[in-house]
Amino acid sequence: MTDVDTRQAVHPLIALLDSLQDNRAALAALRRGLGQPRSMAADMHRYLIPLLPERISRWDEQCYYLIAALYGLHPKPASSGNLGRHFAQALAQAGEAGAEAVERRFIALLDAHPDDLAFYLRQAISFLKGKEEIPVNYQRLLYDVMAWNDPERRIQVQRRWAQGFWRP
Repeated sequence: MTDVDTRQAVHPLIALLDSLQDNRAALAALRRGLGQPRSMAADMHRYLIPLLPERISRWDEQCYYLIAALYGLHPKPASSGNLGRHFAQALAQAGEAGAEAVERRFIALLDAHPDDLAFYLRQAISFLKGKEEIPVNYQRLLYDVMAWNDPERRIQVQRRWAQGFWRP
């Protein structure tokens, strides 16, 4: 799926998150889910349970909770780009002195095992928030994270992110 595809129809989760963008209490509830298993993220259930398809894989459900928590951390959405492009923006801001650190952080994210992806994404979104609040295309991120559990689809996502980073 390309960035153009993700702009055509807004995913219901992203529509919900965008509607909560100015609701500080809701964002705090979502943020409390960071680093928590779904069973411990009770504050998030009121927002996510109504959106979850009746038949959803465990991985996809984890993705919903993860993206919602990340949005709660940094509620500044972008309508285009992918995580590679967002990191390229951070790289441009870092200048020569910080370029190597940005690149190392990005490579670690690209290399993340599915079991560790939530940790690396939490670090990445915190980093982007700290870099003059670089906005994040959460719709693209949702689809990319949902693909991360499949080795073949993960390679496609990694390639898109790498192109976004090294070919801005």
